[in-house]
Amino acid sequence: MRLLSVNVGRPRPNPWKGLEATGIDKRPVHGPVAVSSPGPKGTGEVGLVGDRVYDVKHHGGVDQAVYAYAREDLDGWEAELGRPFKNGAFGENLTSLGLDVNGALIGERWRIGPDVVLEVSCARIPCATFQGWLERDGWIKRFTQAARPGAYLRVIEPGDIRAADPVEIVHRPDHDVTVALVFRAMTLEPELLPRLLAAEALPSEAKELARRRSA
Repeated sequence: MRLLSVNVGRPRPNPWKGLEATGIDKRPVHGPVAVSSPGPKGTGEVGLVGDRVYDVKHHGGVDQAVYAYAREDLDGWEAELGRPFKNGAFGENLTSLGLDVNGALIGERWRIGPDVVLEVSCARIPCATFQGWLERDGWIKRFTQAARPGAYLRVIEPGDIRAADPVEIVHRPDHDVTVALVFRAMTLEPELLPRLLAAEALPSEAKELARRRSA
């Protein structure tokens, strides 16, 4: 398991949400990239130096510090859609190889390289910016039905990461709440929401949604 690339966003106009800019245009960076825990959501800060988000209401902050997507899933979309996707094409900070990102457990921890430890926190929910960026009508629905969302991560131990760094799973919690299960519960299968309460590391907003469903 390793990183194929570490990707940092370049600001570009965002006509799909009517915002000044978007950071979804992520491109591989050569050399080390510093990773640290950002401030709370609302500031635009994320975990990688040189990157940021512009839809500060819905993105960024501690629980969405870093976004990972598997190269294997990008390859699957290439085959399905008949178009190439470079590393970073889905707006991911980390493009991984050999790592089951969607099968990762909420609260699972990854050591990347010698220093950095990240914790799986939640699933990525698609938005209008993502659909507009890929220039494909109906993309939100198609991505949602596929339930291969990729994972947001918190920064537990800061440091530098770079392409080719090994990834090691150093902790797996004792529950069965995966990234894919969270995604399904929060999109097309809300009857699954009560199961999410088993994951202590789930962000507070998702926990509250699950509690309301369980009441």
